[in-house]
Amino acid sequence: MPHKVSLSRLKLTDFRNYAAASLVLDGRHVVLTGDNGAGKTNLMEAVSFLSPGRGMRRAAYGDITRVGAQGGFSIFAELDGMEGDVEIGTGIDTSDEVTTRRLRINGTTAKTVDELTDHLRVLWLTPAMDGLFTGGSSDRRRFLDRLVLSLDPEHGRRASDFERAMRSRNKLLDEGRFDPSWLSGIEEQMASLGIAMALARQEMLGLLTRLIEESRETSPFPSASLQLSGFMDGQFSRPSVDLEDEYTATLAANRYRDAGAGRTLEGPHRADLIVHHREKQMEAARCSTGEQKALLVGLVLAHARLVGNLTGHAPILLLDEIAAHLDEGRRAALFDLIDGLGGQAFMTGTDHQMFAALAERAQFFTVAEGRVFE
Repeated sequence: MPHKVSLSRLKLTDFRNYAAASLVLDGRHVVLTGDNGAGKTNLMEAVSFLSPGRGMRRAAYGDITRVGAQGGFSIFAELDGMEGDVEIGTGIDTSDEVTTRRLRINGTTAKTVDELTDHLRVLWLTPAMDGLFTGGSSDRRRFLDRLVLSLDPEHGRRASDFERAMRSRNKLLDEGRFDPSWLSGIEEQMASLGIAMALARQEMLGLLTRLIEESRETSPFPSASLQLSGFMDGQFSRPSVDLEDEYTATLAANRYRDAGAGRTLEGPHRADLIVHHREKQMEAARCSTGEQKALLVGLVLAHARLVGNLTGHAPILLLDEIAAHLDEGRRAALFDLIDGLGGQAFMTGTDHQMFAALAERAQFFTVAEGRVFE
């Protein structure tokens, strides 16, 4: 059983609709119920800031600070983490001209937010993700990279470095500066980073596919088959050095084409995640809305199990409106599956009776008008 990472305290200041809020937790699952717009999802968004990035809504920092607040927002958490008990404080500093996120771990300023992955992994599923299979490929790439990042914390750094190098190449091409000495160096860097990104994605999908296959008979949700498309399809069994050489040559050969297009047309930034309903042998985009939701829930929970298996520490799950549109039997099976992952889950809904099957396995809170009551 993976080690249970769990929050014992969460404190917010000037975050969304909360002037101040404090939750004392005992390690069980957390159920937040209340009317729409009461602030349930805001609490989960605060927990999502205990991971690198801009949280589960990817909002601008200025939009997160409570309207009327004099400074920025702050989030403080105490938890039993992957390296033991830890205190984490994060928020934004508005004293500088440029708004920046600050992070302190056990009272010490962290060099980078990537240090959060030393203490916990946070995964989420929100209603905004329901259109994942029918939306644009950029949404699926972002989803895919979040899955990879929870297993490989260096993946985010590689992706940002690749984007930076690609922007430099695009700028040179746009300005008509085709100096091979400059472009070759940038393209070699792009190839090294891009192939590493693609291989990390491919490895994660391979591990996840095997785990899904092993649990097909016991999962209450349909199983998904997964594959990558759009960048060096079917070639990842070859040595990485050969793949890097090939991608470098492709970039060099396509300089004038990319200059005309105003962007780099081939690379890991163009890849797409293709998902099929395994039992129906149907592409997820063609499935019903209910089937797509069930596929996504099963995929996220399978990935949570994979994270626990590979890191030895169960992730914290944020499941917004997870019980909506499920019948009583499917809800009970879902809660048993969540509980079996061995971690702490935060769940929201409008009616606490939807979570009755959790019984004593969860703490229940009512959220109303920017306040939280146990």
